[in-house]
Amino acid sequence: MAENRSEICLEQCFHPETVEKVSGSMASREDLLAVAELFKALGDGSRMSILNALLCSELCVCDLTMILKMTQSAVSHQLRVLRGAKIVKSRKEGKNVYYSLDDPHIAMLIETGFEHVREERGGRCVTSCKAQTVRSQS
Repeated sequence: MAENRSEICLEQCFHPETVEKVSGSMASREDLLAVAELFKALGDGSRMSILNALLCSELCVCDLTMILKMTQSAVSHQLRVLRGAKIVKSRKEGKNVYYSLDDPHIAMLIETGFEHVREERGGRCVTSCKAQTVRSQS
């Protein structure tokens, strides 16, 4: 298989100062794996739909099923994954369970993701609702 020449160095070189600086600044293997797991949990369209809704407001499972037009079983399954990854948190009120984003960092990740994809498409980033719920609960 032919290599794509535009993605490799055409001449072997070595920059010792840069290599040493970057090597000393790298995150630990444990942190790299934890961030990879976070992005893995975010890497699903159904979960992103749930997070987009929770970016606007704390919601109970029943509200999420109506907003997303998904079954309660499907929503609950995705919420379990998100809760396990500490992306969402829950609270029980009577017989209902309410979900919200776990902390402002999650809201920032989602908002930054939307900004990035809209920028790539040449569109402005307009977020109708900021993560006020998360910020006010922190």
